[in-house]
Amino acid sequence: MEYRKIESAAIAGNPFELIGKEWALVSAKKADGTVNTMTVSWGSMGVLWGKNVVQIFLRPQRYTKEFVDEAGRFTLSFYGEGAKKELGYLGKVSGRDEDKIAKVGYTVKDFDGAPAFDGARLVLVCRSLYAQTLEPECFLPGNSCDKDCYPQKDYHTMYVAEIEAVYEKAE
Repeated sequence: MEYRKIESAAIAGNPFELIGKEWALVSAKKADGTVNTMTVSWGSMGVLWGKNVVQIFLRPQRYTKEFVDEAGRFTLSFYGEGAKKELGYLGKVSGRDEDKIAKVGYTVKDFDGAPAFDGARLVLVCRSLYAQTLEPECFLPGNSCDKDCYPQKDYHTMYVAEIEAVYEKAE
C-alpha cells in the first residue's frame, strides 16, 4: 500500500471522532525489533510548547507501555469504522500472550523508523516529549472521574508527543 506524507495541519477529520469514536492503534518497537500495539480511545490533538502534539494515555499494566517507554517514539494509526473488530481484539488481548498482530492479519510497515501497519488510512509518527502518571490528588472536587475510571487505582500515564510526520493512504 502506498502512502503520501502530508502536513499535520492537513489532517482531515474531527479529533473527537478520530480518537474517541474511530479509535487508533498506538504502536512502538523495542531495540530488539519486537513490535507491539494496542487500541487507544482516550487522547487529544493540539498545540503545546509551540509544537503540534498528541496526548495519549496508557495504563501501567499494558504491555505496549513498555515499548513506548523504551522507544521514545510511537505511531498512532487510524483505520476507520470498518476495523472495529480488529481494533477491539488488539485492545483486549496482550502481546505478552500471543502474536496478536499476526492473528488479525496486520502487516508491520516502517514509517520513518517507527512501526505501524499496512492498511491504515492515516498514520501519525510521534516522539514522546513528556510523560506523567495521573495522580489521584490532582482530580478536582465535584467530579467522579477518579471513582468512575480508576476503581483499581491503576492510573494512566499521560504522554505528550510531538507529531513528527503524518502519512495518509494514497488513493
